[in-house]
Amino acid sequence: MSQLALVPCVNRLVLLVEDNEDEEILTIDALKTGGITNEILVARDGAEALDYLFGSADSGTLPAVVLLDLRLPRVPGLEVLRRIRATERTRRLPVVVLTSSDEESDLKASYGNGANSYVRKPVRHPEFVKAVQELGLYWLTRNEPPLD
Repeated sequence: MSQLALVPCVNRLVLLVEDNEDEEILTIDALKTGGITNEILVARDGAEALDYLFGSADSGTLPAVVLLDLRLPRVPGLEVLRRIRATERTRRLPVVVLTSSDEESDLKASYGNGANSYVRKPVRHPEFVKAVQELGLYWLTRNEPPLD
């Protein structure tokens, strides 16, 4: 995949919700080496993600995209997704489920609760990097969100 010289749009923050430190590092590294220069905020559990979205940042700008793991401590990923979709302010926020789960029930529940995309984390490092780079490029440079 060729790297593009990308300039982040103003306030195009990425919220990565990931409790596994190794996968957090791999995801951030893949985004950066893929040319994504946007700020990446990490929430290490579902409660931290909800606090960011509905607590401290409630009156601020929402992230451009949420990369959401399903297996999270404190508040599971599907519950985070349900709460995002249940609130008018966050209802249209792009949420990409980025998970190692290969359970069909997780896939169906994710889409049933309003996920915009479901990406299984490839086990092999090169495929993982490519998958994260592709989703970063799409959601941060190609996708056109509504302006409100």
